[in-house]
Amino acid sequence: MPIEAYLLEWVQLVLRWAHVITGIAWIGSSFYFIWLDARLNVPPRDPENAQVGGDLWAVHGGGFYHSQKYKVAPETLPEPLHWFKWEAYFTWMTGFALFIVVYYLNAEALLLEPQGTGLEPQGAILASASLVAIGWLVYDGLNRLGIGDTWFALIGTLLLLALCFAVSQMFSGRGAFMQVGVMLGTIMAANVFFIIIPAQKQLVAAKLAGTAPDAQFAVRAKQRSVHNNYLTLPVVFAMISPHFPFTYGRPYNWLLLFVIFLGGGLVRHYFNLRNRGRNVLALPAAAAAIFIALVFVTAPRQPAPPAGAQSSSAAFADVRTIISERCVACHAAKTTHPTAPVAANGVMFDTPRQIGIWAPRIFERVVVSKTMPLGNLTQMTEPERAAVEQWYRAGAHVD
Repeated sequence: MPIEAYLLEWVQLVLRWAHVITGIAWIGSSFYFIWLDARLNVPPRDPENAQVGGDLWAVHGGGFYHSQKYKVAPETLPEPLHWFKWEAYFTWMTGFALFIVVYYLNAEALLLEPQGTGLEPQGAILASASLVAIGWLVYDGLNRLGIGDTWFALIGTLLLLALCFAVSQMFSGRGAFMQVGVMLGTIMAANVFFIIIPAQKQLVAAKLAGTAPDAQFAVRAKQRSVHNNYLTLPVVFAMISPHFPFTYGRPYNWLLLFVIFLGGGLVRHYFNLRNRGRNVLALPAAAAAIFIALVFVTAPRQPAPPAGAQSSSAAFADVRTIISERCVACHAAKTTHPTAPVAANGVMFDTPRQIGIWAPRIFERVVVSKTMPLGNLTQMTEPERAAVEQWYRAGAHVD
């Protein structure tokens, strides 16, 4: 096992673990504060302070809590004053570092399509990084037009659809899904860094200077916080999408990605409305209908086996040769490919029994989604994929 590949696996593990931990903290605080704002009693139940705009009583962990939100700011700032920013910053830093390690360092295998899209690995990396910056600039510019929430949501949705299509033409399906996720995650983190935290600093600075804070800073920060709240579920799906090649390994994967994002947005909108006392069941029903429809639309077709199929034993002999030449480098007890220090996902094809056990997965990845071999680095041909299909449809028998 090359020491470089081994150490890179550890880097990926640490970054992924840190990304998940900080992401849970960030999303958790986002969900909580949006819930808190929606559940505040306005006017407050305990109106002892005219500056308080709403309050809430809660019980958790064996104790009672009394939360208050001020209309703008209290007379004097308390110490300590807790800020919520490092969760967002570390989530983005670990996530983008992981994107670099996994996708930029393996651009030819993971970021680009095996058949090529006209981009070289260096060009793909440059295009990817540029799109991350452009995505924020377009989103922020659209916000600053002041066009209202409805128009912003409509235009933003259309831009998201265009983005899903555009990146699918530039990158591999897996790379495109992650590219969109990174761009949305960057928008969320940039909202915190460029808008939400500076707005809060303006409020604090005004109080320390003894002047009345400008409530518009609070309004702007709250708007971006709500946007982040709606982006959480799409970004989480993008994070887990590499585990589901039947989504990104489709001809119209860009449309599938957009529809899944739409379903996630409907779910988030339902809970946000429910927190305000509106139980709009049509929203989760529509989301469920969307996902059920996707199950049927993306179901693999089962044409009849081709005429003149070989015998099972002969077909397996051919398939085992194909797997040995194209797959075993990364899927064996002792791997030989530099990007796989151990068997990828614990899947091994050393024996006929192992091949038989994994036959459904082999068929799905090699024939249906064509996402294996990874990046087609071992150059599996279409006749070889057809042989695997023939073997599987004949019953996937092994010697």
